[in-house]
Amino acid sequence: MTVRGILTIYAGTALLLAVLLLVGGSLDHRYPLPLEEDFSTVVTDASGQPLRSFTNSREQWRYPISDSQLGDNYKALLIGYEDRWFYRHPGVNPLAMLRASWQNVSAGRVISGGSTLTMQVARLLDPHERSLGGKLKQVLRAFQLEWHLSKTEILNLYINRAPFGGTLSGVQAASYSYFGKPADALSDAQAALLAVLPQAPSRWRPDRYPQAARQARDKVLRRMAELQLWPQARVDDALAEPVVSLNRKTARLAPLLARRLRNECPDCGQIQTLIRRDLQQSVEALLRQQSRRFPDGVSAAVLVMNNRDGAVKVYAGSADFLNSDRFGHVDMVRAVRSPGSTLKPFLYGMALEDGLIHSQSLLSDAPRYRQAYRPANFSGGFNGPVSATEALQRSLNIPAVQLLEEFGAERFASRLRNGGLQLSGPGARQPNVAMILGGVGTTLESLVGSYSALARQGNAIQPRLQPDTPQQTRYLFSPGAAWVTWKMLAGPLKRLQRSQQFHSRWPLAWKTGTSYGFREAWAVGVSQQRTIGVWVGRPDGTAAPGLSGRSSAAPLLFKIHRLLGGSKEAPLPVPENVTQEAICWPAGSAVGSLLNQQNNNCMRQRQAWVIDGQVPRTLHSEALQQTVWRDQATGLRVEPACSDGPMQQQQYSLWPRQLEPWLVPEWRRSSRLPEASSACRYLTGEQQTIRITSLPDDAQLLSRSGQTLQLDLQAQGGSGNRFWYDNGRYLGHSSAGGKLIYRDISRGKHQLSVVDEQGNADRLSFVVR
Repeated sequence: MTVRGILTIYAGTALLLAVLLLVGGSLDHRYPLPLEEDFSTVVTDASGQPLRSFTNSREQWRYPISDSQLGDNYKALLIGYEDRWFYRHPGVNPLAMLRASWQNVSAGRVISGGSTLTMQVARLLDPHERSLGGKLKQVLRAFQLEWHLSKTEILNLYINRAPFGGTLSGVQAASYSYFGKPADALSDAQAALLAVLPQAPSRWRPDRYPQAARQARDKVLRRMAELQLWPQARVDDALAEPVVSLNRKTARLAPLLARRLRNECPDCGQIQTLIRRDLQQSVEALLRQQSRRFPDGVSAAVLVMNNRDGAVKVYAGSADFLNSDRFGHVDMVRAVRSPGSTLKPFLYGMALEDGLIHSQSLLSDAPRYRQAYRPANFSGGFNGPVSATEALQRSLNIPAVQLLEEFGAERFASRLRNGGLQLSGPGARQPNVAMILGGVGTTLESLVGSYSALARQGNAIQPRLQPDTPQQTRYLFSPGAAWVTWKMLAGPLKRLQRSQQFHSRWPLAWKTGTSYGFREAWAVGVSQQRTIGVWVGRPDGTAAPGLSGRSSAAPLLFKIHRLLGGSKEAPLPVPENVTQEAICWPAGSAVGSLLNQQNNNCMRQRQAWVIDGQVPRTLHSEALQQTVWRDQATGLRVEPACSDGPMQQQQYSLWPRQLEPWLVPEWRRSSRLPEASSACRYLTGEQQTIRITSLPDDAQLLSRSGQTLQLDLQAQGGSGNRFWYDNGRYLGHSSAGGKLIYRDISRGKHQLSVVDEQGNADRLSFVVR
């Protein structure tokens, strides 16, 4: 051939290619591939298993999957049965089409299609009629696919769009729906069925037509043996497996979390969480079971978080998502509610860090005279002298208010915010002592994050819902203060009935809370591994009489703790700077201090946890340490201004005046201090006492039906006005020598208390039957 001829051929070839490119390009521009993704939104657990799915715009269930997520068996079956030459042909297999045409003509009906996987994808993307024109359109689309996409991309289009019966689209949705497992966990028999099912999804559905499904499946398996792609023994094992379909409903675990994350990312096809599916399922089942015991309209929420990294492993926003009577659609993990007493551990921890208290510091649970804010304890009445640990464990209100007044409400609120706790409402904008009893708003999610500081050396971590969420930690208090607070709260539900040795092995610190009016019940538990938060109440904010943290939320907390294997955990290790020290009441100082070595000043010993060896004395202890002058000749109490003889100076530790009704007689001021000399009138005036004279202690009163029970409250002694309390509730005041009329007294046990303007107090008990 001449050079001229060769050039002519090259020119013709180039012209032909140019024409093809021009025509193909114009057609490609006019008829672009409809590749828009239309997946269901699938919210998965940490391992990728679906928690909840949302249909796509066509009301289909289509879970996104790539070929790398397929099991080797399914991929081999699909390619081997449907399109052995998939990786070699340009989109159309002419030999397969000729063979199919010959078979169809010979049989007089359509028995084979000859379509490649690429052609099937073309039909899925752009459906057409079964005609010659439709087939031509399908072929052109197949070439178009091969021109633009790789074989892997084409395969991914097929496995995500192939029909599997009903509203199931794609192999992953079919695998979960029919067999309850991802596509990479299918058995050979199950994979064979899903490989052939798109050919006739309405006739071979395993949940409706198991016999037809088996015949289709077995045909695929025998073909693998005929083509020598699989050994006969493997095929025989798969043929022996029965066709069993779960016909499962669409997954609906952690539905409120799924809704939350989908609203945040409506265009996401797959949203992965840090949830553990098995734990989520167990807790949801427990909540549904327990909710049957709740009053009408009462729901519950649970959040479980790993302390190490803040990963949320259980997110149950309501007791039963499908129960409209319990407002199951309302996510109470994020709802702002009054936290009741659940903020108290943070106050005690900060006070420990500041050196205001140690774990056994003396606090007063007694009437608050000369104070505008007079809260009562949840259980009613007063308890007198209590340790910081007892006050926190029993969630006593008056000691907490006493401590917050010392620490400062605004400072406390600021420290909480800096530590990451969300606070809202009027009480957060203008903090006061009422905030420690629930006078602010916060969420279960924020509360769980802050409580984790007890197990994280004082650093709170924000709960993380997804793997790509960065860890955010905030300083709340020192490691020593965190551990001592944790230790103060660690113990079984009936703490006082268990030995100290048992307490030392207990792995869970916990705190309850009940908001005003019985609207919310809380319980938060912290172990070495995780923090568990529980809320119980009515989502509409109305009261549920009888609801309380201890009776409603705490039992649920302990059941979840056991369910998660928490009983096998070890307690938190003691920090190096935390030690135990023997201390004395009422001073609160170490047993070996000079003050406690004289005048029987060490009246009660306690073992306290202290930080850095510092033993803070009782709050306002300067008012409890009294210097006494005694006449050396008579031993009577005197003052330099009213005595001419030699005197001896001594130091006495005294209990707060308001605690005297709870003390044994020998610890009261009248017994502790030496008798005053008659020459010192000022001293004799100090030794006044007050006594209730309205009725005797342990009196039994009878309330007749239809009659109003009334008491005239009077007291002798004391100084100035008298302030009266019944079961911790302030009743009013009477003047010296006067009386206060107390009407409408309820039946049951009562603790009646009175305190005068000098702090002298008395109390007694009575019962109304």
